[in-house]
Amino acid sequence: MPQHAEIIEITSHGATLSGRLFLPERPPKAAIVLHGATGVPQRYYRHFTTWLVAQGYACLTYDYRDFGASAKGHPRHSSATMADWGVQDQNAAQRAMEARFPDSPLWVIGHSLGGFMVPFQEGAGRIDRLITVASGAAYLGDHPWPYRAMAALFWYGPGALATKVFGYLPGKALRTGPDLPAGVYWQWRRWCTSRSFYQADIGSALPKFTTPPFAGPIKVIALSDDVMMPPKSVWKIMRYFPAATKQKKLLHPADFGLKKIGHIEVFSRKNAALWPEIIK
Repeated sequence: MPQHAEIIEITSHGATLSGRLFLPERPPKAAIVLHGATGVPQRYYRHFTTWLVAQGYACLTYDYRDFGASAKGHPRHSSATMADWGVQDQNAAQRAMEARFPDSPLWVIGHSLGGFMVPFQEGAGRIDRLITVASGAAYLGDHPWPYRAMAALFWYGPGALATKVFGYLPGKALRTGPDLPAGVYWQWRRWCTSRSFYQADIGSALPKFTTPPFAGPIKVIALSDDVMMPPKSVWKIMRYFPAATKQKKLLHPADFGLKKIGHIEVFSRKNAALWPEIIK
């Protein structure tokens, strides 16, 4: 199906986000906002969004403040937190899509961070369908070995030391991923090393869950070989959506003729066989 993409700017509580709106030739079946994972730039999702448009959907991708195409300077100078990304920025992207397609069903696809912050957003009650992929209440003790040892080093070893010394997470130098603002790293660390995940921050660093809550259908997808967000962590997310109609789905690589999927790679072009199952 013919398509085109528009580069748009999204205003988000003191920040300007860079987004890309992918459009089908005809009126869309649904308007989809894709909230990305921590440290994953919007360009990574371009093959998936191109595929969505071919199915007749409109899709908005964007980068969180002070990251990717939305970065205005060095992350050392950023005051951004994970709460800013998951509450302010995700909500702003949703509002932008609602304004563009006020008469279309609104879907949200949340990858990792993109899913577990929805309960805090004032627009949650306006979502017609929510799909979360590899999104859950991550906890260090839930990771399988040997990945648990690597995660512990990231939170308590070189990752923490480098962030304290340099004033940002030098992910490129550490070969753990992209550079990230210190506020994002420290909040991420606090949640992922706590059994209660982000619950201790609710009412302080995080707002209280919004009312009315999301009460539509939610499809919660876990990946059997995901060591970063194992299925036991993914299923925990459902407690944060008490009013929703829930569907659990565990995807196994072999069922799709794949050798592996993993946490990030679910949206890579080599794993396109999974995509119909995500939106089904």
